[in-house]
Amino acid sequence: MEKIIYDEKNGLWYELQGDYYIPCLKLLEEEQQPIDVWGQRHLRYIKKNRKVLYFYLLTSGKLNRYLADLDKQAKEMFSWLVKQMAKSEDVTEQLKADSQMEWVGRMSNIRSRATEIVNHDIIYN
Repeated sequence: MEKIIYDEKNGLWYELQGDYYIPCLKLLEEEQQPIDVWGQRHLRYIKKNRKVLYFYLLTSGKLNRYLADLDKQAKEMFSWLVKQMAKSEDVTEQLKADSQMEWVGRMSNIRSRATEIVNHDIIYN
């Protein structure tokens, strides 16, 4: 028996594995883009809770681009939210100079709330 055969009927190559011929299938190559914390969180979420979407993106070669775009959107939203909340709550550089510990506490609170909003609106949606 031949190790590799080509079936003209369906246009696939097959490789002999034991007693059976298995199709030689490969995922499409996609350009790799860096995925940071927001993209990784969303990846864990879709792997666990949205399996059909995950496998569609994986097999179509669009997963990395999808996660990179989502990561970028989440970063921009987080940054914008932190700036807007800090501005509306008068958390300024002057406060940082006058009372560092109060500034750290208030900024930590703002960042925590912004993280919750991004998680709710983008990551776990």
